[in-house]
Amino acid sequence: MIAAGATLRIRSESDRYVELPAPEDRLARALERRLGAGSPLLPGQHATVVFDVGYTAWTVTIDGRHMTLMGGRLPHPTATVHADAVTLAAVVEGTKSGVDAFLDGGLTIRGNLALVLKLEGVDYPERPARFPRARTVRALDIDSFYLEAGSGPPVVLIHGLGATNASMLPTLSELSHDHRVLAVDLPGFGDSDKPVRAYDPAFFARWLVAFLDAVGIERADLIGNSMGGRIAIETALSAPERVGSLALFAPSLAFKRFRGLVPLVRLLFAEMSAIPMMAPRPLVLGVLRGIFSRPSRLHDAWYAAAADEFARVFATPRGRIAFFSAARQIYLEEAHGQAGFWERLPTLERPALFLWGDRDRLVPCRFARHVTQALPAARSIVLDDCGHVPQFEHPARTHALVREFFGRPR
Repeated sequence: MIAAGATLRIRSESDRYVELPAPEDRLARALERRLGAGSPLLPGQHATVVFDVGYTAWTVTIDGRHMTLMGGRLPHPTATVHADAVTLAAVVEGTKSGVDAFLDGGLTIRGNLALVLKLEGVDYPERPARFPRARTVRALDIDSFYLEAGSGPPVVLIHGLGATNASMLPTLSELSHDHRVLAVDLPGFGDSDKPVRAYDPAFFARWLVAFLDAVGIERADLIGNSMGGRIAIETALSAPERVGSLALFAPSLAFKRFRGLVPLVRLLFAEMSAIPMMAPRPLVLGVLRGIFSRPSRLHDAWYAAAADEFARVFATPRGRIAFFSAARQIYLEEAHGQAGFWERLPTLERPALFLWGDRDRLVPCRFARHVTQALPAARSIVLDDCGHVPQFEHPARTHALVREFFGRPR
């Protein structure tokens, strides 16, 4: 550790020791202290994280439970965090939320986004309660990664297909001021375990109830985006006693039309995707930008971070199997009949707010009409000039509606 008042001398990339000016000195000291807060990795895991201020950088090397710091950039890091020295120092010290800095555009992340969230989210007392903590619990015999922030009425955030809990960061940041917010990585996605199985709404609902048990929550409000919205509905249908209110952002509901390919899709098993396959980065970026009404509203760095995270998970056989299994189940879900979604939806007992984007290409806002017919008491709102992810595209409007519906103004 560094003695108080000492001038920090740190080894540079050229193997010389240099004295640092004030902002960089503060950052280096913060990184040095951060090593003592503990590693986010398990024994046998290895990673390098570069903290880059542009004209200089530091690298944290993590070998299981052991962490070391050196000046300079190691090649091919697991993740790189870019910001000015003052911002990075504040984040590492725990006086500024890295999630808030990322959402504000003052901090960018490339590579393994989950690792950076884990590194920042180690639970140490200096950080305010509303700053996210990174945690893992065993639920339904699945190691389940999640972020937790704040205190108060519990809210669980559920991401969509191909995403991770990072897609819910705007909602996590907003509600953490006065709620206990938990943003999950669903089984099969992000840094949660990826069992080879059918990823249908019933499975996800069972897992979510087990997750609530594991974190000691009797009843929670649920907020879900896309597939996460469908999972929230299924949980409220199958275990209504565990659910308070629902806020559903463009939930992916059973197709009433375009079901001509069902016989073919039934023949395609998700396990086929275990074979190596590529997700070209231009294609991934194009898809990401295409889910927004006006892609220019979002920082380019957000698209880059999301593309990196998708590619990281999709590169693993189990990640691909989970992705295609979940996609397959979305398309194959029965719309009608005794067990059909649209026959079951009117039995939903919990209060529900549905938000749709008028320019959503994935879940068209015309679903709102069917939801109103099935659930006349539910609130259904179409957002103008909005795509598929309202929490990123219109965060202020989206979260104001959620707070109004939950009856908890900030």
